[in-house]
Order: sequence, then structure tokens, then C-alpha cells
Amino acid sequence: MNDTTRHATASPAEIVREYGPFQANGGVAGVTHDGHHVWAATGDRLIAIDPASGDIARSLPRAADAGTAFDGTHLYQLAEARIDKIDPATGAVIASIPAPGQGGDSGMAWSDGSLWVGQYRERRIVQIDPATGAVLRTLESDRFVTGVSWVDGELWHATWEGDDSDLRHIDPHDGHVLERLDMPAGVGISGLESDGGNLFYCGGGPSGMLRAVRRPARVD
Repeated sequence: MNDTTRHATASPAEIVREYGPFQANGGVAGVTHDGHHVWAATGDRLIAIDPASGDIARSLPRAADAGTAFDGTHLYQLAEARIDKIDPATGAVIASIPAPGQGGDSGMAWSDGSLWVGQYRERRIVQIDPATGAVLRTLESDRFVTGVSWVDGELWHATWEGDDSDLRHIDPHDGHVLERLDMPAGVGISGLESDGGNLFYCGGGPSGMLRAVRRPARVD
């Protein structure tokens, strides 16, 4: 197993708000943000949550058991061994591609024309072509990988093993961890996405919770 954390600085994660629990068949798995709402994959549907009120603004009946991403126009949703491209206005599936882990995938994020997909038990993240599913790059981790997020040129992912979970800012070229935010014991992260500002939204798995975690400030 690779030691990917040798240069990491660690600090406690600051949970600034909790939402839910949302009644869901699959808990809260994948999470993304469309600039207005937080979308959460909840097993048999995608729900859009108003981050100000915590209310469910929309609900789409779609298979949604793992990672979720948004490319600025469409949602992408892991559904067992495939990734569905979804029109958020209608809920229609526009296209589907094979998931790289064939059902062993976890989180997902969009960045610069690619999808970045976490593979839980394989302990890695793969960059794929969203049109074909072809793997373009693979990054190894030393922990089970759950959610994935890109924000301001930074690649972050969540881990969850046993009672331990954290958020990791990693080097997108070699996967080494640059900094780490440790969640409280027993508080796990499934899906992950940034709001593009100072918050990460973190799915809470079977708990049905969604949590907002403060993103570390950057000094120019």
C-alpha cells in the first residue's frame, strides 16, 4: 500500500451546519452543487436541497446509489455499473456510459471536461472521458475513497474506513496528500462537493444526513 500522506498537514474538520436526516432508501450517497442547490443521491431518487432552508426543492426518480456530478448543464449519476447523464430540468437520461469500477465506484466530480470517479475498495480515483468512459489517469490512495471534488484548481476527496473519515486535498499528478481535515469519530463522509466558495457539502451515508464543512481559507 502506498503511503500517500507523508507531506500532509492535519486539522479538525469544522462542521458548520447539518441538514436532515432525509428519508431515503439508500441514505445520502453522491453529492453535487449546481450553483443554487445541493443535489444528493438517495438510492432511488436525486433530491435538490435548498442550502439556506434545508428544504427539498426538487426530486427526480432516478437510480442514484453513489457519486453525483454537475458539468454546468447536466447531472451525472453513478447507478451501479453505469453513469447516467441526466437533464436536471426533466430528469430524462440523455446518455449512459460504463462506470470504470463496474459497480465498485463511489464519488464523482466534474473538472475541465473530465469526470473524476472514486473507487471505494480499490482505494483510487480515476479520470475518465465522459463520452466514452475511457480511463485517462489513475491516482492511488491508502484509504477507502468516497466523495470527490474539484474547487479552484484543487482536487479533494473523502475517505471512510470504520469510524474514521476525513477530507483530503491531494496533488492531482501523483495523489499525495497535501492537507487533511479529520471528521469527528463516527461521522463518515460518502458524497462530497464544494459550493465553489468556502464550504464543502458532505453526504452522511446511511445516517441520511448532509453536512456543510468549512473549506480552509487560502492566503494570496
